[in-house]
Amino acid sequence: MTENSPSRAISLTDAKILRGAVLDAFRKLDPRTMAKNPVIFVVEAGAVLTTIQLAYDAAHHTGHFGFGVQICLWLWFTVLFANFAEAMAEGRGKAQAEALRKAKTDTVAHRIKDDATQETVPSASLRAGDVVFVAAGEFIPGDGEVVEGVASVDESAITGESAPVIREGGGDRSAVTGGTRVLSDEIKVRITSNPGETFLDRMIKLVEGASRQKTPNEIALNILLAGLTIIFLLAVVTLEPFALYSGAPQDIFVLVSLLVCLIPTTIGGLLSAIGIAGMDRMIQRNVIAMSGRAVEASGDVDVLLLDKTGTITLGNRQATRFFAAPGVPDTELANAAQLSSIADETPEGRSIVVLAKQKYGLRGRELAPHNPTFIRFSAQTRMSGVDLDGQEIRKGAQDAITKHVAERGNRVPREIQEVVETIASSGGTPLLVAKNRVVLGAIQLEDIVKGGMRERFEQLRAMGIRTVMITGDNPLTAAVIARQAGVDGFLAEAKPEDKMKLIRDEQAKGKLVAMTGDGTNDAPALAQADVGVAMNTGTQAAKEAGNMVDLDSNPTKLIEIVEIGKQLLITRGALTTFSVANDVAKYFAIIPAMFAAAFPEMGVLNVMGLHTPESAILSAVIFNALVIVALIPLALRGVKYRPLGAAALLRRNLLIYGLGGVIAPFIGIKLIDVLLTHLGMA
Repeated sequence: MTENSPSRAISLTDAKILRGAVLDAFRKLDPRTMAKNPVIFVVEAGAVLTTIQLAYDAAHHTGHFGFGVQICLWLWFTVLFANFAEAMAEGRGKAQAEALRKAKTDTVAHRIKDDATQETVPSASLRAGDVVFVAAGEFIPGDGEVVEGVASVDESAITGESAPVIREGGGDRSAVTGGTRVLSDEIKVRITSNPGETFLDRMIKLVEGASRQKTPNEIALNILLAGLTIIFLLAVVTLEPFALYSGAPQDIFVLVSLLVCLIPTTIGGLLSAIGIAGMDRMIQRNVIAMSGRAVEASGDVDVLLLDKTGTITLGNRQATRFFAAPGVPDTELANAAQLSSIADETPEGRSIVVLAKQKYGLRGRELAPHNPTFIRFSAQTRMSGVDLDGQEIRKGAQDAITKHVAERGNRVPREIQEVVETIASSGGTPLLVAKNRVVLGAIQLEDIVKGGMRERFEQLRAMGIRTVMITGDNPLTAAVIARQAGVDGFLAEAKPEDKMKLIRDEQAKGKLVAMTGDGTNDAPALAQADVGVAMNTGTQAAKEAGNMVDLDSNPTKLIEIVEIGKQLLITRGALTTFSVANDVAKYFAIIPAMFAAAFPEMGVLNVMGLHTPESAILSAVIFNALVIVALIPLALRGVKYRPLGAAALLRRNLLIYGLGGVIAPFIGIKLIDVLLTHLGMA
């Protein structure tokens, strides 16, 4: 990873982030900001009321001033700690955004004018539709698509990966990002964005959280928390008349303390941080999520659709085996196949040259003395070859070579015809090699499934996710690749509308669907899917359609995306369980303290043996504030996800965070009470 990589790990203890979070915690005290979080807004209102009461008591020399000061301070600390948690999460996003800004450079561009001449202009003046020329060593001035040429591009400033990538016109790997550098060759790029609208600009805004919207699940939880807050608020407000009637009147400090300790302040203070941290964890894995909704939806995915070419397979078919005709030595076939492929610049042609080198040691030969005439591969002839020493060597598609040899009255040997049929039936592509219009043998091209795919799909299966491969290949070829990759199903001869229909059919069954793809033909499906993960190497259309972009262009990254989504949901559920369970201990701390003087019998509820009513209330308030601080690292890192069933996860959640939420306050409040008593503060 480079220093400028957006996925560079940002430490929780980064001094710059900590300083910024402390300042932001105070800035967020603005009631207009606090009103977005109803639970903490109530705590702030309580802190304001106790501050006013404290000022009144100080002016009139009434009340228990020392107790009031401590309650007032700890209430403000509770608000600040909650703000600090959210500011910490936002600070990590801002740090990531700053790393991205370093990738932006003020460059010049060589814009091609209508008369085909070039003019040098600032990159900021480029508009969508402009075509620019970029040579080796120059930076690409803006987001665009390669329209001519092929080049090696350094995208480390964006992805953090040092290995260069190939960008070429006319395919699914034509998209380029402004700020990346061309390492070799030269390309013409059509700009697809206006200033301020580049992919990098959008990423910066996203990681800063400027566009983050609450997810439906988060909104529902906010409503629940607001409802609990209102219920406890009404309970506390109506408690004072009963207290007066029973001869145990309570002051504002005690009532506010009771309210703050009973409402779910812990999850209220950490909820925003959990959501922001979910997007941040995506960034750390080089995935840009367009919204918190997409992150959350990824945790509930049921079906994953994967494009075959470039996603499950390497993207280009590779030569894997030579089949010599009867009476033809294997080395003669390999030699002819290699010679006829030298002028074939396609990935398939290069793979034939490599296979001949690896299998038969054919390398480093000097051809100049033979005065060769190379025949380049073309889509029209579907052949390539070479003429040398009076020999005519050709390699190409089965029908092209069959026609080529038939012009001399020759035919493809029956044995090779059978080999061709076997290759085709197994999902491969057969090529034929001929010398002087006589077939020497066949070459088998195969789709190569990326390493580790089967194991990754087994992991997805363990998560309860069904995988479906989508391809334009015929059903026979698709079945072979599906079997090799280990997917659960496949859709062959798929057109864009077929992909859309499949997604809609699954969604109609109540399933959440994720789709990965990189081509323009994948764009409609990426837009329809609940989670659409576009590869950064793909076309601009694909990246615009998806709600996530994988900067590493690794389709198996979806496993990590799903884990992060599940981690977000589990973390939110775990901390909500802990927060609600916390209230049990606080009942036993505050209720006996409020009424022990009027009703000594209630002393039996003081199971923690707290020293005085004042120390009991103060200890509960202090614990309520400190527990938010203690849980900030967990909220930002998330609860570790394990691929367990829903029932097992629920049991684990209740055992650890439910039972822990009950036990921890009993221990914590008691320890704080002992410390306060020892220091004479209560």
